[in-house]
Amino acid sequence: MTDNSLTEESRAANPTATRGVLPANLVERAGCPFDPPSGLRERRGRGAVQPLPLANGAAAWLVTGFEEARTVLADPRFSADKVRHREAMSLRPDEVADLAAGKAPRAPAVESRQDGLFVFMDPPEHTRIRRLLTGQFTVRRMRALDKRVTEIAVEHIEAMRAAGTEADLVPAFALPLPSLVICELLGVDYADRAEFQERTAVSLNSAAPPEARAEAGAALHAFMRRLVADKRARPADDLLSGLIYDADPALTDAQLVDIATVLLGAGHETTANMLGLGAFALLEHPGQLGALRDDPRLIDDAVEELLRYLSIIQLGVTRVTTEPVTVGGVNLPAGATVVIATPEVNRDERHWGDPDRFDVRRPRASHLAFGHGIHQCLGQQLARVEMRIGLRELITRLPGLRLAVPAGRVPLRDEMLIFGVHSLPVTWSWSRSAAPEPVSR
Repeated sequence: MTDNSLTEESRAANPTATRGVLPANLVERAGCPFDPPSGLRERRGRGAVQPLPLANGAAAWLVTGFEEARTVLADPRFSADKVRHREAMSLRPDEVADLAAGKAPRAPAVESRQDGLFVFMDPPEHTRIRRLLTGQFTVRRMRALDKRVTEIAVEHIEAMRAAGTEADLVPAFALPLPSLVICELLGVDYADRAEFQERTAVSLNSAAPPEARAEAGAALHAFMRRLVADKRARPADDLLSGLIYDADPALTDAQLVDIATVLLGAGHETTANMLGLGAFALLEHPGQLGALRDDPRLIDDAVEELLRYLSIIQLGVTRVTTEPVTVGGVNLPAGATVVIATPEVNRDERHWGDPDRFDVRRPRASHLAFGHGIHQCLGQQLARVEMRIGLRELITRLPGLRLAVPAGRVPLRDEMLIFGVHSLPVTWSWSRSAAPEPVSR
């Protein structure tokens, strides 16, 4: 199989395509912006593993139970390899018809993966890249970033204060903070971050025209090729340079571009939306915000509760069975597509008491906001640091922080693969006093 055909298969498995064949009420949030989509709530009580009809005529399975989701994500019989294993969402109508007639869709013959899309790989190919990346997320690097996150957060909040007592929290704070951090981690020039954000937003926007998504994706790929070339020529103390010079055997440029693209997207898109939606949730729950103001030691618990309660990853974590498997009492045949309903999984009443309630004092319990198993999010600790510091500094440096518009006028980011808000207009009380010094943790 050629690199070009592999690229085409990878593009065909793009999670953006997943949304188009799912029932709309499973991905569109109406009513309370913090609750799972109505279609997921309506399915409660129908079992932890349920049939999922798709718009292309194919069928998949929806996992809504916490323990069942953990099983799927940890069991090697559920493949993440979207190149070797076609998932139901990617099938064309003629392939669905063949499947109904007993003919399995043709899967490409791939001896070895030459790309770097490690999130869509199985061992041993996934193992090699994951091990290299784990070696780059060192304690020293993370500790240095902790201080840098505080500096970036304070800088942006002080810029907001200097401009008055109102701001849109998304472009002024939620987007730039994680973007600057991941750019620093990978060694991206800050002057290039605006281009990166724009290209990423369009390429992941499932409502954007296919031509616009393709153009943005191609531009983002070119951006990454320039970045890799620059790091080969001028290595520095950053993660991408480490991947170039520490890997044995060496990673190809194509693999490095893929890895950098995955890390840049995952490193700013998810955390930015958690910061924006998390601030919105706190402002709409004044009792919980007050508890956090009164006892800042609750911040770590609040971050975990926000991760569980909001679950911003829409339906899109998928696996394909490589052999018959039984999960939650349901027999799944080989080749079955399984979709993890993360927003509902993290509200499983068998795992949490009163799961639809937001409570920053809730006793900690494991959640699946960062996934589970060998594909559990590599940057989860960095995301926690960004949320902890970002929310803490917002609360302490902007007295009386509140929405500047009615909650119903906050535009939801519902057309994207990752849920959030497009903007969050806020206001705060004017204060002559100097801002508090950053708190060391």
